[in-house]
Amino acid sequence: MKFGKSIIFFTVMILAVLNGFSQDHLYSQFFNAPVYLNPALNGQFEGDFRANFIYRTQYTTSGSPSTYFTASMDYNIPQFGGGIGIIFNRSSEGNDFLNTNNIAGIYSYSVGNDDYILSFGLQAGISNQSIDYSKLVFDDQINPTIGIIPGTSSSADALAFNNKYYFDTGAGINLVVGNFMAGAAFQHLNGPNDSFTGTPVKLPLRSTAYVTYRLDLNSSDNMDEDDKSYVIPSVVFYKQAQSQSTSAGVEYKHRSVSAGLWYRSGGQSGPSAVVVSLIFDLFVNKETREKFRLGVSHDAPVSGINYGGTSGSSEGSINYQTINPNRADAAPKFEGATHCYEFY
Repeated sequence: MKFGKSIIFFTVMILAVLNGFSQDHLYSQFFNAPVYLNPALNGQFEGDFRANFIYRTQYTTSGSPSTYFTASMDYNIPQFGGGIGIIFNRSSEGNDFLNTNNIAGIYSYSVGNDDYILSFGLQAGISNQSIDYSKLVFDDQINPTIGIIPGTSSSADALAFNNKYYFDTGAGINLVVGNFMAGAAFQHLNGPNDSFTGTPVKLPLRSTAYVTYRLDLNSSDNMDEDDKSYVIPSVVFYKQAQSQSTSAGVEYKHRSVSAGLWYRSGGQSGPSAVVVSLIFDLFVNKETREKFRLGVSHDAPVSGINYGGTSGSSEGSINYQTINPNRADAAPKFEGATHCYEFY
């Protein structure tokens, strides 16, 4: 009986992924994947060079787990109030039968003054999607009594294509006014064709919008910024085709440690979940702002899929930023304004 339930669950997961080919993955630690969240956040940090890495494993014990990875590197150009960068994304879904890779270049620029900063970002690159048929199980390979029949092949017709390349573009905008930040980003603006059948199917536009507020708990104290405490509530909304999700929560930041608690609605994109996160900033040199950031988070589903059968989802992230000692000193373009990186 238990094995039968596992087969049913596995089949449901496969169908869900097949029906959701065109849905992008989302990170619970959106603040530790800023360039993935919005290309307008490219080049927005203290220092000259930044590298971000984030990894997510989803429904590890379900029998059909999925993994996601993003790496980005960006270079801050003070004259732009932004910079240039590159991002790589990889997703392996349904026990690695569906793999998607993307690499893209990013350019960002800001306008404003000491009261506000308005940033723009553009992204363009190449994506590849492929299917590994050896990891798919069809109904004629399943025996109602014993389950999957070892060594059998299916008579199901193969798709016309199992390896697809396409050009992909995105853009974003971000506004910071005092202790308030809001932004929006759009991916797949050119509507690339990602069909495996030969019949053109456009990859749906992915829209992201967010608002964040930074509450200084020591505003009346004459303290160094690094010693202050902040409460940072945020709301992030995602929509792609008929799938949408909203993350709402709060982060408490004290010196170099941050803790967060979030609720993410599932809708048609999956079960709702409660997310906890913990972030550590390890400064190598505070004067030059050279640092490592380590982040961990865990999602516990509270509706739909049972937690005991999936073990939820986990994320780990690493961020490193440093300066170029050979580059001439250049003041930030809007030195007196609050910058987006001060919210995360």
